[in-house]
Amino acid sequence: MSSILDEYEDSLNSRHPVQHSSRLSAANIGMTHSGFVNVRLEEEKPIFNKQRIDFSPPEKINHFAVCNNQLCMSLGKDTLLRIDLAKPDRPNQVELGRKEDSRVHKLFLDPTGSHLVISLSTSECLYLNRNTQKVRSLSRWRGHLIESVGWNKLLRTETNTGPILVGTSQGIIFEAEISASEGSLFNTNPDQYFKQVHSLEEDGRPAPVCCIEVERGPESKVVIIATTRKRLFQFVGRVAEGSEQQGFSAIFSQNQELLPSFQEFPFNMGYSEITFYTPKLRSCPKAFAWMMGNGVLYGQLDYVKLDSLLSDVQVWDYTPDIDFSFNKPISIVLTQFHFLLLLPDRVKAICTLNGQVVYEDVFPDKFGTLKKMIKDPAGGLVWIYTEKAVFRYHIQREARDVWQMYMSMNKFDLAKEYCRDRPECMDMVLAKEAEHCFQDKRYLESAKCYALTQNYFEEIALKFIEAKQEEALKEFLLKKLNNLKQSEKTQITLLVTWLTELYLNRLGLLQSDEGKHGVFQETRDEFRKFLSSSKHKECLYNNRTTIYDLLASHGNVDDMVYFSVIMQDYERVISHHCQHDDYSAALEVLSKHCDEKLFYKFSPILMQHIPKKVVDAWIQMGSRLEPKKLIPALVNYSQMGSTQQVNETIRYMEFCVYQLTVTEEAIHNYLLSLYAKYKPDSLLWYLEQAGSHLSDIHYDLKYALRLCAEHGYLQACVLVYKIMELYEEAVDLALQVDVDLAKTCADLPEDDEELRKKLWLKIACHVVQEEKDVKKAMNCLSSCNLLKIEDILPFFPDFVTIDHFKEAICSSLEEYNQHIDELKQEMEEATESAKRIREDIQEMRNKYGVVENQEKCAACDFPLLNRPFYLFLCGHMFHYDCLFLEVTPHLSTYKQTKLDELQKKLAAATQTSKSRHRPATKEEGGDTASLGKGSAGVSREQIKSDIDDIIACECVYCGELMIKSIDKPFIDPQKFEEEKSMKCRIQRV
Repeated sequence: MSSILDEYEDSLNSRHPVQHSSRLSAANIGMTHSGFVNVRLEEEKPIFNKQRIDFSPPEKINHFAVCNNQLCMSLGKDTLLRIDLAKPDRPNQVELGRKEDSRVHKLFLDPTGSHLVISLSTSECLYLNRNTQKVRSLSRWRGHLIESVGWNKLLRTETNTGPILVGTSQGIIFEAEISASEGSLFNTNPDQYFKQVHSLEEDGRPAPVCCIEVERGPESKVVIIATTRKRLFQFVGRVAEGSEQQGFSAIFSQNQELLPSFQEFPFNMGYSEITFYTPKLRSCPKAFAWMMGNGVLYGQLDYVKLDSLLSDVQVWDYTPDIDFSFNKPISIVLTQFHFLLLLPDRVKAICTLNGQVVYEDVFPDKFGTLKKMIKDPAGGLVWIYTEKAVFRYHIQREARDVWQMYMSMNKFDLAKEYCRDRPECMDMVLAKEAEHCFQDKRYLESAKCYALTQNYFEEIALKFIEAKQEEALKEFLLKKLNNLKQSEKTQITLLVTWLTELYLNRLGLLQSDEGKHGVFQETRDEFRKFLSSSKHKECLYNNRTTIYDLLASHGNVDDMVYFSVIMQDYERVISHHCQHDDYSAALEVLSKHCDEKLFYKFSPILMQHIPKKVVDAWIQMGSRLEPKKLIPALVNYSQMGSTQQVNETIRYMEFCVYQLTVTEEAIHNYLLSLYAKYKPDSLLWYLEQAGSHLSDIHYDLKYALRLCAEHGYLQACVLVYKIMELYEEAVDLALQVDVDLAKTCADLPEDDEELRKKLWLKIACHVVQEEKDVKKAMNCLSSCNLLKIEDILPFFPDFVTIDHFKEAICSSLEEYNQHIDELKQEMEEATESAKRIREDIQEMRNKYGVVENQEKCAACDFPLLNRPFYLFLCGHMFHYDCLFLEVTPHLSTYKQTKLDELQKKLAAATQTSKSRHRPATKEEGGDTASLGKGSAGVSREQIKSDIDDIIACECVYCGELMIKSIDKPFIDPQKFEEEKSMKCRIQRV
């Protein structure tokens, strides 16, 4: 809205205001002590940026009000101008229609910009709603000169103000309510009611109510602040939920018995003004500034306090150049960190933190005297007007330099809060705080702050070392370490190693002092937490050798074990436990982490001392362990160990064989050796359940045989011989144990009757010659049907009488007779079969078939009688050459080769026969020619017969050849591709 000339003029004027600021100047370019580079490419915009509004009023501006982008101004005698700043090109002008002696005293606009109260100098009041053009008189208000209005921020609407407070020039506070609706037939006034609730006094006389403010705090608390020329009053009370519409009478009645809380100052400049700072729209004010005769009272608003709402109150005196005789302050506006004072010809901005003037803007005389300054709480803009012009201030980044002020006041937390987005400023604050703490000997706090700065690492470390503050140095290093990036591996390694050394030194000192056991334990826990930190795990792992050396140099065995566990260096932990004879702890670590390699390594020594627990751990590991790799530990101590170690070894081997079903030969052989040496009763049972087939055997048979033979377990040897199918050796050895065992061995070779007979003869020989028991020998005959009495007779001695085996001889003779009769019957049946076959052959010779002259070949479909042909019993007929072509592809390679040879022989025989038909000389006898012809004929017929046996043994369509070719395609794929390619070539041509 500003014109080009106005902007140019304002730019000239903006060079004159003095900016009192302690900010870093733009000349501070380069490397600061903190390591940050402060470079400003362009000059920063000022905090308070003034702009003149492009508006030339037709008449003098008397009063001005703005709220929620709704601007109202009183022009001349009887005109009210309303402008919606969102639509500045559509102003609205309203005529008040007042008497000539009446003029506007003040304008009061509510925070929403909907309700406007116009106070007239004739003690009358008018009301204008934003949505109407009609100005309505507030008749109940007549007779009172209104100085202030306290708006209701909770119950207001666009058409109703809700209960509000009104302060008059006579010190009376009224409660009222205004409605924009037309009302009933009998009540057309907008003012619903108007009643007195309180009155204010100064020095025993009524005093004008300069300002009045109504705020609602937490827990239904209502706060009313009213000011006169010298006093600031507070009324605090509670309003029950649902009773807000009843107004504020209850608040004043609660304070009626007691004198109202107020603050009074001696000097009076005829008026006062209070302003508030609200951080967010529709929230409670946070701070206040009261402009009065003695200066500006500034403080915070604490809604929790019971006695007074005001806290941290202080009075900022006016600057010496302010003289009440000619340039009294007119208005005040409060921002977050400044309050602006309006003087007749200038604006001053004073910082609320230190009371210093940071900005001063002098207005040219051509605009006239400055009349009022107003802040729009909705937009945050500050408006100033004269009779001829309107100005506004934009407040930009007001908190940009607050951090420096807080830092100079040693309020470092607040300083850091206001420079979070400026790392170079944050670094300066942290450095200052660290130095301040160091000077106050708060070394730990100093270390924490130094760790966050960019100051030189060496300087800070030396500073703590010179002060002999190892705890602070440790804290500094820890914080510095946590702030490093993972890519800064060298710095991380340096700090981790240094911290480890500091921790170990500290632990060594505390351990020697018995009175500091608690501190020692806390330090150890802290050290272990440092070692187990996941953030530095990679660094600790990569430098674990250095850490181990440091721990060892300090003799800190417990922490070295702890560190080994963290690094998953369980080998070192287990070795430590074994060296200290704590084998159970070593096994516990092994079982917990289930590392197979460590089991293989440490099982020998653990098996020596705690065999049962070790075997339990092995069994718990199950198939994750390879039993073969545990054999060295088992073999070592099963040979030289105690009975317990041997039993535990056998228990684990049985677990491997029977539960894990291990098939490795070494495991089974070792279990066999243990059984043979320590548990012979289990040896035979193991061999029996292992199976009798070679595919089921997982031990070495030769080793088992040698082992059993060495220990004299003959029955076990017999069993092994049986499995090896060495039946003769099995029977020989079984005869030394038991004849019945030998008999079971003799029956094993079922497919070899000759061997069975031989084995039974051995048994019979042993019974007769060794045991001399004829009855047992006879039993052998009954047990084996292969033996005859004549087979065992040679084994009997000469003195044996025939009575002992008379029955056996008779039985044998009867069997021979029966066998002879069976042979005779078989001969007769064979003779009869031969006779029948001869008759069938004769019948086949006389069998014939009739072929008609129109019959055709089944293959080529040409007349059959044109060439030699074959007739099959199924009715199919083929030419000789057609059948040859049909059958040949289906023949095996062998038969195809044989057929080719027969074809060649047939051709050769045919040629020989033709040559022999030539006329012979007389000297050559006819007998010789006839002999040659007969010989050639026989040979040729035999060849043809052999060919017929190959190609005409069965019908090619009804025989096995057709059945075997069922899965072959009708068209050969190769021939199909050839025909296809040939067809393509023909089409191209």
